[in-house]
Amino acid sequence: MTTPAEVGADRRSRQRIAPVHITDYADPQFSPEVAAMIEAAKPLADLLPLEVDAICDQAAAELSASGRQFSDFGEVDGVESFRVRMAALLDAYAAVPDLSHMGRITVHTLFTQLVRNRMLIADLLARHPEIHEIEITAPIIIAGLPRTGTTHLHNLLSADPGLRSLPYWESTEPVSLPTDSIGPDGVDPRWTRTAAACDFMEAAMPYFKRMHEMTPDHVHEEIQLLAIDFSSMFFETLAPVPAWRDRFLATDQVPHYEYLKTVLKVLTFLRGGRRWVLKSPQHLEQYPAIRQVFPDATMVVTHRDPVAVTASMVTMIAYTQRMQHERVDPHAVGALWSDRLQRMLGSAVAERDLLPEAQSMDVRFDEFMADDLATVAAIYELADQPLDDRARAAHAGYLASHRRERHGGLAYDLADFGLDATELARGFADYTTRFLS
Repeated sequence: MTTPAEVGADRRSRQRIAPVHITDYADPQFSPEVAAMIEAAKPLADLLPLEVDAICDQAAAELSASGRQFSDFGEVDGVESFRVRMAALLDAYAAVPDLSHMGRITVHTLFTQLVRNRMLIADLLARHPEIHEIEITAPIIIAGLPRTGTTHLHNLLSADPGLRSLPYWESTEPVSLPTDSIGPDGVDPRWTRTAAACDFMEAAMPYFKRMHEMTPDHVHEEIQLLAIDFSSMFFETLAPVPAWRDRFLATDQVPHYEYLKTVLKVLTFLRGGRRWVLKSPQHLEQYPAIRQVFPDATMVVTHRDPVAVTASMVTMIAYTQRMQHERVDPHAVGALWSDRLQRMLGSAVAERDLLPEAQSMDVRFDEFMADDLATVAAIYELADQPLDDRARAAHAGYLASHRRERHGGLAYDLADFGLDATELARGFADYTTRFLS
């Protein structure tokens, strides 16, 4: 006789979505509807200059069309102008040989929005200088590569109403446009705009949700906020920009983490919150900056076999770059990003001891997946965060409604990217010995 448990297990097995092996990196294939939209956008690309002054002027004009004048770009005395970094980025993108017209549109649109965000933040700070007095106290900061459990952990912690996190819609537009108003349905126009962007992403890259779910309400990384200061690892993911990468890694990031802290104060002023939960892979190589800007932070560092992580990471990069490139070279993606990950993990090894033992912990992926709530409890204890009944119920509710790989998984193959597992393992040996032995 079949037991109810066996019936349930069988049902779950039948419902599991088969993994997909992506094979069109070099020659991306789009649905007829998306292909038609991409083709129709071609004439627009030539009308969008990738120039600092033109983009800044456009952002200011768009905001000033509301009837209020906007001219403050949020420059800080004694800190390199954001225009310098923006120019370096635009030069780097211009040097990409196969940047498509959609890539050009993406860069122009993104940069215009980032400048608008800067101006809106500067305007709000000028009208409410008391924002500067808000304290960002003892954030919980997750540092780890993608696919090491960071997203699941971030979402699980963020389910707790006692912690403040960043939904995707708020990360794209931290401050409302002057013309925005909440409609009778109670929906923020920023949410609506982000939903439209997510719908297009879903249509253009239907497998992306198998790698990283993106919805307007999905908890997002503050890497998008760092991008407003034009100093963020985020820009590397759009296209291969090694010159920008080298500039970024050679630059003291303290001023930019200070800018991030200011934006967190703005968001706290606008929508409340007490203790922030932050997360980004970028933090792995920025321990000194984090320690200086957030000295009371609790740091949670996640770890997983870096060879498996590399396979996942290069797959995601190659898949998403189809929106910016005429053609994607998967072997070039493999070479660039396997090196990038080795650099990041090398920094994580060399600087791990900068994080005080009383304020940091390492989390292995396998142990976290085996008992995620036990890991959460350990983090709460380390961070001196109350794990009350409300928090426990929120965690349980999140787990019940967010089954892993509910959208299906992907079949990863290093050979698609010209990579060899044994060779990669040698490059990650110091990291593996330190954290996974």
